[in-house]
Amino acid sequence: MPAFCSHYTLEEIAELSRRDDLGDDTPVLRATSDARNGGYDTVCVPLTNEKWKARWTELCILNPEESQDKLAIEQRAEAWRSKPAFFRDEVTISRLEEAECLIPLISDWLELDASDDWVRHDAEIALHQELAFASYLNAQCAILPPPSNRTQVGSYARAINACLASIPFMELSVRVPIYDPTSVLQSPSRSPSPVESRSSDTVTGGTPPESNMTTWEMWDTIRTICDYNPRLTLALDLTPPLPLSSSVLDQWLAEPVRHLWLPASAFIANAKGYPVMTKAAQSFIRDIMKLQPNVILSGTRAKKHSRGGEAAYAQYIRHLEKTSPALKAAQTAGTVENFAQGYQDYLQAPLQPLMDNLQSITYQTFEQDPVKYRNYEEAIFLALSEWPNPGKVTLCVAGAGRGPLVARALKAIERSKREAFVYAVEKNPNAYVTLQERHRAEWGDEQVKLLYGDMRTLEVPEKVDILISELLGSFGDNELSPECLDGASRFLKPEGISIPSSYTAYIAPLSSSKLYNETRATKDPKSMETPYVVMLHAINILSDNGGGISGTCGPQIQECWDFEHPRKDAALTEQGLPLTNSHNTRSAKLTFHIPNAGVLHGFAGYFEAVLYGHVGLSIHPDRMAQISKDMLSWFPLFFPLKDPLYLPADSELTVSLWRLTDARKVWYEWYAEAFLPVPSSSVHSPVWRDTLSPMSPSPDNSAFLSPVVSTPTFVTSPLLDVPQLTLELPTRQPERQREGVSLVKISQTALHNPGGQSSWIGL
Repeated sequence: MPAFCSHYTLEEIAELSRRDDLGDDTPVLRATSDARNGGYDTVCVPLTNEKWKARWTELCILNPEESQDKLAIEQRAEAWRSKPAFFRDEVTISRLEEAECLIPLISDWLELDASDDWVRHDAEIALHQELAFASYLNAQCAILPPPSNRTQVGSYARAINACLASIPFMELSVRVPIYDPTSVLQSPSRSPSPVESRSSDTVTGGTPPESNMTTWEMWDTIRTICDYNPRLTLALDLTPPLPLSSSVLDQWLAEPVRHLWLPASAFIANAKGYPVMTKAAQSFIRDIMKLQPNVILSGTRAKKHSRGGEAAYAQYIRHLEKTSPALKAAQTAGTVENFAQGYQDYLQAPLQPLMDNLQSITYQTFEQDPVKYRNYEEAIFLALSEWPNPGKVTLCVAGAGRGPLVARALKAIERSKREAFVYAVEKNPNAYVTLQERHRAEWGDEQVKLLYGDMRTLEVPEKVDILISELLGSFGDNELSPECLDGASRFLKPEGISIPSSYTAYIAPLSSSKLYNETRATKDPKSMETPYVVMLHAINILSDNGGGISGTCGPQIQECWDFEHPRKDAALTEQGLPLTNSHNTRSAKLTFHIPNAGVLHGFAGYFEAVLYGHVGLSIHPDRMAQISKDMLSWFPLFFPLKDPLYLPADSELTVSLWRLTDARKVWYEWYAEAFLPVPSSSVHSPVWRDTLSPMSPSPDNSAFLSPVVSTPTFVTSPLLDVPQLTLELPTRQPERQREGVSLVKISQTALHNPGGQSSWIGL
C-alpha cells in the first residue's frame, strides 16, 4: 500500500515553532505528530532554511550594484568550498528521531543546471553538503529539485551521478513535472514548414537554441547519464494540468516512480465544494497506483476548497487507489494479478522440458490453473462429439505429467458418451510414479494405459485418433512444442486430430527501466541475450495501432509466425520422423509505429493457440479476456536488449526475429532498427518545402521506400468472430500518395544471441 506524506513548508514549520505547547518537541517532531494524527504516515520537510540560502547567495552570487569587498567574500567562499558545513540555525532538522519518519527536500533554489558555470559549480558543492548532512541523519531518501534549464540538463545529470557515487545507500528522487504543455505546443511538427519561417540570422553563434525537450525526455537524459542507477527514482509532480489523452502519460508507467507530488492546486472543487480531480488525472492516478508510489500532499492546510478540510484530499486519493483496476484485480481471488503477486517484473528462465525433469511442485503450480484445463476438456469434448467414425475412439496424451489432462480427457469422454481409450505417455521417471498411483487408484486398465518414454522415439501399441498435449511455452514454441509433436505425430492416424491444432507467436516493443536493470543485475553478459518469462508490470508498450506517417506500420502487437499440427506434406523417415529440424525454423520482420518518444528496452512475447474449433488459449493482451480469461499458466516472454534504444516521436521501428535450430538446440536471435520518416527531398536538402507534406507527391517523383513485406495490415484471431475485436488498419495508400516520404535510419541495436551463444533450448 502507498504511504501518505504531508508536506510542510518553511512558513508552516516556523509557525509551529511559535506555539507554546511544544514542550520537549521540536517543530519537526510536532509536525510529524500532527501529521500522524491526521492519518498520514510521514512528513516531507525542507532540509534547510532561508538563512542557508542567504549565506550561499552572499558567498557565491556577486551583486554588481552593491559595493562589496569582493576579495574578502571570495576568501570566505573558498573557505566554504574547501570545507562545506552548516551552522545550526541553517537546517530544519538535527536529530535522528526527527529524521526517522521524514523525507527531506533538498533546497529547490540550487541551480544545478544554471547557464553560468560557476553557479553550477557552487550549487553542486551545496548539493553534496546537503546530501551528506541528510545521510548523517540516516535519511533513506531525499527529493531533489527539478531541472529547469533544458539546455543544461546534462550538467544537472552529471551532478546527480556524482552524488550517487559519493553518497552510498541513500535513494535520490528527482522531482520532475509530469507534463509541460508549452513543450508540446512549441515542438516542431513532422510536417514540413515554409521556407519563410526559418530565420537563421536570429541565431547567434555560441548560444545553444532553446530546447523543446519534454519533461520525460529530461528524465530520460538524467537516468541515462546516471546509468540507470537503481537508487535514482522519480518524484512525479502533478502540478501541471494533464492532457486529455493518456498516451503521452503512459511513458511514466515504465519508470521508477517512487513519489507522487500532489499540491492542493491540482484538485478542483466538485458541485458541493469538495476537492476532486479531473477525469484525466483520475485515470492516471488509478493507473500509476499499480507502482505503489508514496503520495506527498502539499498545500492541503491552505483551505483552497470550501468543504472537506485537510483530510478530504487524502481520502479522495485513497478512493482512487481502491478503484484502481490493477489493485482491484490483485485483490480478487482467481485472477492472474492475484496469482502473480510477488512475481511482477521478476525474471524467470524458461523451462527446458526435454533436458530437465520437472519437480512435483512445478507440476502442482501449473495444475492450479482451472481455465486451461477447462478449455482443454471442452476442446476434447468437441472433438469427440464431432468425430465422424463410429466405434471406439483412441486418444493419446503426450506428456501426461502428473495426469491432469488424462483426468480431463476421461471427463470429456464421459460427457460425450463415446466409447474411448486413452494412452498416457510420460518421459519423466518421477512423474511416472505419480501416474502409476493415479492409474491404480482412479483410472484402471479399462480406460487408460500408461507408456513410459520419450514421445519422439517411443512406439505406441496402435495409431490414435486424437493426440493431446500441453507443451506450449510463453511464446508458443519456446518450450519445443513443434519438435516434440514432430515425434508424437507418428501416433496419429492420417485423419487424426491434434489438440492443440495450431499456435501463433506475437511481439510488441516495450519500455521498462525495471526490467532493464533486472537483466543486467547479474553482471553476466549472457543475461542480456536471454529471453525470460516475466509477469509484466511496470512497462509501457511503445507502439500503437496507427500506420505511421509512411503508412506501412502494423498493429500495436504483431504476429511473428505460427505452427500447425499435424504437419502437412512432411518429408519423413521410415520411422515417421523428420529428416532434420530445419522445417521448424522461422523468421519475422515487422514494423511498428512509435507515436511518442520512448526508450526501447526489449520486446514482449505472447502466444495464442487454437485447441480445437473455436476453443483456445491466449495471453495476447487484447484477446485473452475473451478466449481464456484469468488463465494462470503462462506469463509473457521478454526479449531484452543489451543497450537501450531511444526512439523519437513518430519514428518507425523495424524488428527482425529468428527462430533457429541445429542438431542439438533451438534458439532465438533478434535485432531492431529505428527510422524517421521525412520528405524525400529533405534527405538531400536542409530545407523542407510546403509542397512536401508526408503524403503529397514530391517534385522529383522519388519513390517511397517499399514497405516491409511481413508486417501485417490486417490482424484477426481465428478464435474470435466478434467485429470489435478484429483490427483492420487503413489500406495502404496508392503509390502516388506515398511518394515524397523516405525513411532515414537513425539507430540500431546489436544482433542478440547470434548462434545461440547465450541462450538456447536443448533438443
